[in-house]
Amino acid sequence: MAKTKTNDFLKRFRIESGRGFRLKDFDPADTHGFKSKQKAEDRLAHDIDRLSELQQKLYAQDRWALLVVLQAMDAAGKDGTVKHVMSGVNPEGCDVVSFKTPTPEELDHDYLWRTTLRLPERGRIGIFNRSYYEDVLILRVHPEMIETNKLPPSLVSGKVWKERYEDINAYERHLGRNGTVILKFFLHLSREEQLKRFLARLDHPQKNWKFSLADVRERGYWKKYQKAYEEAIRATATRRAPWYVVPADHKWFSRLVVAAAIVEQLEELHLAYPVLDKDKRRELAAAKETLLGEGDRGAK
Repeated sequence: MAKTKTNDFLKRFRIESGRGFRLKDFDPADTHGFKSKQKAEDRLAHDIDRLSELQQKLYAQDRWALLVVLQAMDAAGKDGTVKHVMSGVNPEGCDVVSFKTPTPEELDHDYLWRTTLRLPERGRIGIFNRSYYEDVLILRVHPEMIETNKLPPSLVSGKVWKERYEDINAYERHLGRNGTVILKFFLHLSREEQLKRFLARLDHPQKNWKFSLADVRERGYWKKYQKAYEEAIRATATRRAPWYVVPADHKWFSRLVVAAAIVEQLEELHLAYPVLDKDKRRELAAAKETLLGEGDRGAK
């Protein structure tokens, strides 16, 4: 398929193979030449309209499902991305799931269990605000927490992270082979911008509820998280389930990238409304004739 302008716009952020991937090669403040926030928002509005059209076809065709995975450091804008990018989508065809600290029931199962329960059905878009990747991110930074997984000690070795990457790749391959298309986004925020957003949460009363001391504590592990993200992306970026490293210092630009990537992916599925067979067309013709006959007879 010929590359479009959208492809050219996105290809610098799309990672299909982790070979040679380095997070430091991506600038969190990059705007890909967009100097005007208004121009970016105009393009975003266009993509939101297009996404609305494609989602209707996805739902009507009922063959594919789309899973959008959002991962990021705190304050990178995951919630705002969902709010803006999906603003034109019919809520009946979209599910957003935020994964918090695992419950006791979830910890009594393997770490993929709780996300598997919330996978999107055919015809729907599912958005994971955090995901199964937390188990190779938070637990990688805090390896002592792997005890909460209740694994038999003999299964916890120096290879546990490599094995989890293998499991995730197999899991995503399985989903892809069964009609679930996966797009993974890492909202790449700079440490300096995170500090500004944390301070804004403290300075503005309407944002106080967003602030958590836990976020500040985790900020102290910044370098370890960057390394964990880099290694996770390097190990799990594939053509079937690519990662997008999205510059997140400018919220208006990160939203544009996410929307454009989703639209591009849905367009590549060649979605269409179902074609009716002869029997169904005859049924519809008969229904129309009946309805028109009511007009001829007048209301009784």
